[in-house]
Amino acid sequence: MAHLTPQGLKEVFQFQKPEGREHLRRLLNWEKFDEVRDSRRSILLDTLYESVIFAVGKGFPWVEVVKVVKFTEEMLKETKGCSITKAVTILGNKLRDYQGQFNTTHLLALCDYFHNTFLRHYKLYQYVLGHDQEVNLTVTHLEVCVPPQPLPLAEGKDRDLWKHEQQVAELSMEEVQKRTNVLLLKEALYLEQEHKLLQNFLKEPAQQGRVLKREELENLIKEAIHIQMECLKELLQYEIQVTFDILDLKLQKKTLKLNAPVPFPLSIPGQPGQDESLKFSKANKGKKAKGKK
Repeated sequence: MAHLTPQGLKEVFQFQKPEGREHLRRLLNWEKFDEVRDSRRSILLDTLYESVIFAVGKGFPWVEVVKVVKFTEEMLKETKGCSITKAVTILGNKLRDYQGQFNTTHLLALCDYFHNTFLRHYKLYQYVLGHDQEVNLTVTHLEVCVPPQPLPLAEGKDRDLWKHEQQVAELSMEEVQKRTNVLLLKEALYLEQEHKLLQNFLKEPAQQGRVLKREELENLIKEAIHIQMECLKELLQYEIQVTFDILDLKLQKKTLKLNAPVPFPLSIPGQPGQDESLKFSKANKGKKAKGKK
């Protein structure tokens, strides 16, 4: 790794992202490369740049920002080709190695950052950074300007009916969103549970070869069960609330369907009865005009 300085990384942060990435590339003494064809180097540069943004955003001193970038590069190199279990072990060992270089708050923030980014997308990192890729790319720029094709007038809808359909569609979308939120919460709670269990395990680093005492093991198990129960409790409470919300949405949709407006029939030229109605209307106007005279 090139010799990065606090001043150099401060300049990287002050630039907008494209200029900041380019400045970081120069500080790393990397040759200029094609962002599209060399996706591995592009993603690696992105990862190092994001580590700078993270460290500055969390209030790390500039000297420690340099160490965060070094920490990130070491993690990417040391976990190459490893399983995710091995990667978690490497992360734990490296955090212990850096205990003297960061305070507790910054060390925990760094642990959170790698858990929510690197470990969460670990397989993707391994695939991109650990496999050679051959890119055959042909780029052709075409500009096509086509006017919008208007729909046939016969396919038009009554305004009230259209508004009604929009309301039903919005309720359906809201229901889908709530179901999606439940799935996202499940995933987030699963990651949070893993993170808390890892933090609980890293509180007191076990000495190599030392057997845990019965009391220590019981405390470790109790804390793990407590973490799992808290996550499950939060998930159940949210699912119950979402279930009630979805039932309310279904009730609103049912009410709307029962009170749906009756579509007004469109007048299409040539339909039976239309010409007669026009003639009848003209005849009435003619009689009124004669009466006035």
